[in-house]
Amino acid sequence: MLTNPSFGLLFWQLVIFLILLFLLTKFAWKPILSSLREREESIEGALRMADQAKIEMQQLKAGNEKLLTEARLERDRILKEATEVSNQLIETAKTKATEEGGRMIVQAREAIQNEKNAALAEVKNTAARLSIDIAERILRRELAEKLSTQIDARPTTLDSLLASPGYTRSLGFDTTTVLSMFIPNTYELYWNTSATNLMQRMKKE
Repeated sequence: MLTNPSFGLLFWQLVIFLILLFLLTKFAWKPILSSLREREESIEGALRMADQAKIEMQQLKAGNEKLLTEARLERDRILKEATEVSNQLIETAKTKATEEGGRMIVQAREAIQNEKNAALAEVKNTAARLSIDIAERILRRELAEKLSTQIDARPTTLDSLLASPGYTRSLGFDTTTVLSMFIPNTYELYWNTSATNLMQRMKKE
């Protein structure tokens, strides 16, 4: 069976509670509240520092990204310039090689043409010398054969004298001009005239 507490008991319980509340308020709640405020301020400071660090990290990240972007742009620019310079050097080398090759070809053609002209000139000179030599030999042989019928000398002896550089030089001629001594005319010769006497007689004439 429930009993109602007495007034006195409730009074003293209330007094004890108020005293306890006073003591807690004076000696316990202020330190607790102060500690809580310090803890809250510390947490808020840490949060602010975290936010500041986050902002700085974002700024640093943005700065790094900017630096990376600038570095990439600089790298691309350097590579582009290097490629352009390389292409220019290659084109210059090709142009110089083409010009040098063309010049060498022109020089080679000119040298070949000069050699060809020189060879043709040599061939012509040789052909002319051979023609003159053949003509001189024919004239000497015909003259020797004709003179040998008038004097006591063989055609070969007369031809040898006419073809001898040393002998014709002693007469003041060479093997080519010596034929000019024999001018068509009427000469009185003895049948026993030798070849050398004939040559001396023609020089005097």
